[in-house]
Amino acid sequence: MDPNEYLTKILAGQTFRDDDPELKDLRKRRKDIEDTLRGHFSSSDPSIRWGGSMAKETMIREAYDGDMTCYFPHDEAEAGTTLEEIYDNVAEALAEDFAVERKASALRVKDPSTNESKGFAEDLHIDVVPGRFVNDDGEDVFLHRTTGDKERLKTNLQVHIDHIRDSGVRPAVRLMKLWNVRNAVGAKTFVLELLVVTLLKDRKSASISKQLEHVWTEFRDHSTDLAVEDPANPSGNDLKPQLDQVRHRLASIASTTLSTIENSGWEAVFGPADDDRDQGDRKAALKAAAVHVSNPTRPWRSDA
Repeated sequence: MDPNEYLTKILAGQTFRDDDPELKDLRKRRKDIEDTLRGHFSSSDPSIRWGGSMAKETMIREAYDGDMTCYFPHDEAEAGTTLEEIYDNVAEALAEDFAVERKASALRVKDPSTNESKGFAEDLHIDVVPGRFVNDDGEDVFLHRTTGDKERLKTNLQVHIDHIRDSGVRPAVRLMKLWNVRNAVGAKTFVLELLVVTLLKDRKSASISKQLEHVWTEFRDHSTDLAVEDPANPSGNDLKPQLDQVRHRLASIASTTLSTIENSGWEAVFGPADDDRDQGDRKAALKAAAVHVSNPTRPWRSDA
């Protein structure tokens, strides 16, 4: 099979249909979460919308999340007078109906009803990101930071969405996200997306296989020179520390991946194309991927 035809099939297998149960569940959970937030902050009129891979159209079946914003008008104080208070109050509001895990700027929402039966709260695949708009235009926002040197972060959701969704290289972004997951590279999704878009800005017309090979070659040969910037706040949001954490693994696993393609072909990297599998077969494949992800060299070969 031609490499580009094969990669197209891999992407098809990682694409949700609109009526797939996972998306139906995600939408229902989003409504439940939104109802909780609007019930608690009824007079604040927060902006609640999809962000992340749902909005950027870069979702993959194997590792998906539905990021939701909860941004408050800049001049209202019901949700809190400071960013930290907003973060804490949104967390407390959600905690009345859900289990909540606090992250750097987001709140991971989980199902508390599974605690008793399973011994842990089941992940609902949704992060809620609280924040406050900088001014009346409803574009730039400030987010509270629970880690790092800065207590707040200035960003812009729509700039992020447009930058990735309209990049012209979304198929490559999605396949690189799959590579990141299956090889346990550990790159933050936002940083990886920006890297791919930056490295392919002059190769939008290249075939998908050539695009991926170029990205991996850059990872392998120029890992110390890799750089990205937040398109919504280039000078104020330093992404270098997040990139520094994975430079070595990016280089090492990219090198192995390129050698694998040369010696064993593309299927040794991404496994069999499964776009025609039924739902049960897909779930079995995902479990197999999870088992083999500890071997990042050739995760789909039993003799690796």
